[in-house]
Amino acid sequence: MKKRTASIFLVAVLLISLAGAFFVYPNSLVSWFNKVSPWKLGLDIVGGAHLTYRVDTSQLTEVDVGDTISGLRDVIERRINLFGVREPQVAVSQTGGEYYIVVELSGISDLSQAINEIGSTPYLDFREVVGEGESAQYVPTGLNGRHIKSARLDFNQTTGQSQVALEMNKEGADLFEQITERNVGRIVGIFLDGSPISQPRVNEKITGGQAVITGDFTLKEAKSLVERLNAGALPAPITLVDQQTVGASLGKNSLEKSIYAGIIGTVLVVLFMLIYYRFFGLIASLALLIYIILSLSIFKIFVTLSLAGIAGFLLSIGMAVDANVLIFERTKEEIKKGMGRISAIAEGFRRAWPSIRDSNISTIITCLILFNTTSGFVKGLALTLLLGVLISMFTAITVTRSLLTIFVRDKRFE
Repeated sequence: MKKRTASIFLVAVLLISLAGAFFVYPNSLVSWFNKVSPWKLGLDIVGGAHLTYRVDTSQLTEVDVGDTISGLRDVIERRINLFGVREPQVAVSQTGGEYYIVVELSGISDLSQAINEIGSTPYLDFREVVGEGESAQYVPTGLNGRHIKSARLDFNQTTGQSQVALEMNKEGADLFEQITERNVGRIVGIFLDGSPISQPRVNEKITGGQAVITGDFTLKEAKSLVERLNAGALPAPITLVDQQTVGASLGKNSLEKSIYAGIIGTVLVVLFMLIYYRFFGLIASLALLIYIILSLSIFKIFVTLSLAGIAGFLLSIGMAVDANVLIFERTKEEIKKGMGRISAIAEGFRRAWPSIRDSNISTIITCLILFNTTSGFVKGLALTLLLGVLISMFTAITVTRSLLTIFVRDKRFE
């Protein structure tokens, strides 16, 4: 790398880092930045609720399970967004043949209200009668809430009774047409949360995906049902199996201790590098400072930070210095052989790169496995460590090299 090119590159990185420092530092001078993009803090820091729901897939075919679980997650996310929770986390997990929806609601104080908001989302399904006489029973048809495109309040033109008009999506319309065709002259039951709310008799095949739920609704009940259906009808029943709360005071105390530990750790690393490597240590410390600023800027924009995520970031700080140590040792070896400073830098980087690459790739693979196979706090650690490793590779290979190219002198290597 030529000195002029290195200088231009370094100036650009420093300007970006300076802007990043203002962006991540929470003081009154940059309050506008913090309003535009505030820190997104996890459940274990700001407190909140951790809810686990088991999904009932007994009425689903193996082919429909994937789409139903995905639709269920989307419906719960929409319901939570209407509730006004900031940065909710909704994840799917599977244990054996059981599916679970894990919901993390940061900053919420009323747990019972959150549970009611999620659980009040209705499960609507259509059932047909199988059998005759006393042996007759309702059997699910496969047409349910996930096929409902929209719902609206309507009134019976004859009686003036409140009713709910439904519009189905293409898949639902086709399925409803098949159901009504094979049940002409028979009853099709409409069930809400497992209880029948309407049992109309089918007079003819119905096309177009339009249906009406009639029943003994008051105006208030009909409006409530419309709102709940439009917020999202659950495509499968769910049962709350676990609930936990985290106090904000506990999370705040842990955050303060984590920040304090991070500052002490960084200072000790810088002191060690300065004492042991001197000029090289100064170069490494500058690169480390740039690394920390760039990492925090990216975290603030894209990442919801948990305590485990902060731990992953602190771990990556030490790994960022490791790369510099390898580079410096290889460069010093070349200097001792009598090689010129510019050539020694290039050769030092060339010899150190395979070790840096292999160690970081192994860490990246581990982080990807953890991120894709775990949930909650472990996933947060994997994400911040992964981003930290990627950013540290950038600063070690480009920023450190630019600094060495610009500032190194023969006597500094002796």
